[in-house]
Amino acid sequence: MARARSTDVERSLGRRMRGTAGLAALAGLAWVARDVPAALGGRLSGARAERAARSPQFREGTFHNRAGSRAMVAEPGRNLLRELIFGKQKRRPSTAVPLLRPTDEPATTDTHRELGVIWYGHASALVEIEGHRVLIDPVWSERCSPSTLVGPRRLHEPPVRLDELPRLDAILISHDHYDHLDMATVRELVARQSAPFLVPLGVGAHLDRWGVPAERIIELDWSESHETGGLKITATPAQHFSGRGLRRDGTLWSSWVIEGTFRKVFYTGDSGYFDGYAAIGAEHGPFDVTLMQIGAYDRAWPSIHMFPEEAVDAHLDLRGGLLIPVHWATFNLALHDWSEPVNRLWAEAKARDVQLAVPRPGERVVVDEPPAVDGWWQAIA
Repeated sequence: MARARSTDVERSLGRRMRGTAGLAALAGLAWVARDVPAALGGRLSGARAERAARSPQFREGTFHNRAGSRAMVAEPGRNLLRELIFGKQKRRPSTAVPLLRPTDEPATTDTHRELGVIWYGHASALVEIEGHRVLIDPVWSERCSPSTLVGPRRLHEPPVRLDELPRLDAILISHDHYDHLDMATVRELVARQSAPFLVPLGVGAHLDRWGVPAERIIELDWSESHETGGLKITATPAQHFSGRGLRRDGTLWSSWVIEGTFRKVFYTGDSGYFDGYAAIGAEHGPFDVTLMQIGAYDRAWPSIHMFPEEAVDAHLDLRGGLLIPVHWATFNLALHDWSEPVNRLWAEAKARDVQLAVPRPGERVVVDEPPAVDGWWQAIA
């Protein structure tokens, strides 16, 4: 009888412990996921929605590319999920990605003609132009995801901390995907910097939700410009899409032209290859340097991300001088080998006599004196 009572007590205690553990687990999950709703961002409303509705790119409630494009192309007999799990591609480096820490020295002693680029990894880069500093698509978080638990994780640390960045004159965002627009990074930049955020139409709704002051949000449609200091910054077309939750294309996406008195820079953002590059080159080129997206491509989505050979095509259409590849090495976002994008780009650039620089993350490239391509990534592929 006593043994039976003891067993009942043990069972009751076990149920209570399991219940307590379950509640603790739920509480822990809720704590970790507390920022997910905010990370999804805001939605167009009021004057912002009215302005979007007047855009030539906006119709039937969403933004559109000028040419038709599809985010996914079905391939009979191909299972992308199976390939993602069981594919033989080598999607991460064998050893650590080498990082460099840029010095505080300017790109050149002649600040009137200064032009340098520091690539921090993926699409994040700092453009040093004629004494001004423009930060592009800054993502410093561990994951490009609304969650800190799931989503693509960094393959290398940022080469510098956000509090080590110099004073910025502008912060450019190409579109609202998580690998280009990161809530935690934005919030820290708001606290540490005073520069305005230049974003495509609608993206300001996300920044509003994250506490960016209204006077620091500059929203531009394609072909619209904003002058800050001695720079003219213009939003130019791209062929892509947008969305942070279930809703697609509620904000615009863009490429960017950064123009000083003497120097010009072009950044693709994310884009498939399209005839808009030739038009941008004719209107705004030639460019001293282009920052070209080369990674995360696949034949299943050929119209929204460029293949490396197409990046060379686009660079030539733009009338670019030096080509610096971005959008590779940091996050595993596609099915190709980790080193494939830059290997293919290097081969194409040599075949077509295009000047190329492939910096390590954190390495400063002086555009007028670029380092020779040394294949550093091949030793760790």
